[in-house]
Amino acid sequence: MTNPLRIALLPGDGIGKEVVAVGKALLETLRSRRGLPLELTTLDLGADRFLRDGATFPEADQRFVRDECDAVLLGAIGDPRVPSLDYARDILFGLRFGLDLYCNVRPVVCLADSLMPLAGKRAEHCNMVVFRENTEGIYVNVGGNFKKGTPDEVAINEDVNTRKGVERVIRAAFGFAKQHGRKRVHMSDKSNAMSYAHGLWQRTFKEIAVEFPEIEAKHVYVDALCLQMVRAPESYDVIVTNNLFGDIVTDLGAALQGGLGMASSANVRPDDARWTNVRSRCRGMFEPVHGSAPDIAGKDLANPLATVLTVGMMLTHLGFEGEEAKLTQLVKDAVAAGMTTRDLGGDKKTSEVGRWIIERA
Repeated sequence: MTNPLRIALLPGDGIGKEVVAVGKALLETLRSRRGLPLELTTLDLGADRFLRDGATFPEADQRFVRDECDAVLLGAIGDPRVPSLDYARDILFGLRFGLDLYCNVRPVVCLADSLMPLAGKRAEHCNMVVFRENTEGIYVNVGGNFKKGTPDEVAINEDVNTRKGVERVIRAAFGFAKQHGRKRVHMSDKSNAMSYAHGLWQRTFKEIAVEFPEIEAKHVYVDALCLQMVRAPESYDVIVTNNLFGDIVTDLGAALQGGLGMASSANVRPDDARWTNVRSRCRGMFEPVHGSAPDIAGKDLANPLATVLTVGMMLTHLGFEGEEAKLTQLVKDAVAAGMTTRDLGGDKKTSEVGRWIIERA
């Protein structure tokens, strides 16, 4: 008998609880109908737990995820009752940094012409994948304040870039392009303003590109990238960039997909022992990227389709080939049938869309 793959479900806060409920029901359905060897465990982490006993990401939960789970499905973290969001940082960065999930992979794919907001463009014109470096850059939170709270205050945040960190995400982008028949890899930076940090990106990108002569390697400044994404998204195939810029351009990309309710993501550590010192059974955390949306939480209004697409990415990562394509087609069918929530122009509830998908999975 095949040993089951364990997935930790982390609903988190706000609408995360509603969309992960759909994801859980979908995984249970695939387990029963198609015999996928999956074991699901829900973790009590988030604002409710923090407000109850002050726990953010306890060591026992960290060990459980690292040593006993194969993947994490995360709903969303963030609650206005905890404005500091320190607990959210502990959970999110504990997963990303703690497990060294250095690739944030964001497909920017429009699945229906009706979702494309650009005049003169169709869904086929938006089909790119962004590789965002996930463990370095400005988000390492190195810095400080001097004379805080005074008119002379100085605030510094350091942008940390290492050769290892830059090289491994660039290699992952080229490797993905080669494996999936993608023709171009764009590296985006701001080296004309940040010559030291992004000079490292420039040099590393050029060196690695030589190893992939069949793939066109191009550079684009991040401001020009944003401009071109809304003028001619078909220009891009695979994009690799740093942590901050990747965070920004993927939300811009989500607008080309129909909004954040259609945006899936994977935080992964590709299999290559030379790129990490972390030893962990868990090699991926997967999340729809729409956030906790407290304004609509508990109202059955959240779009669960990003979660369905994210489950598909997770199943591919776990080795279940073909499942992602089936789920992506179901999402296309749901949009075509008008089985959508109000953010996509529909009038359906989260639970209705979820049931529709699950009945056909």
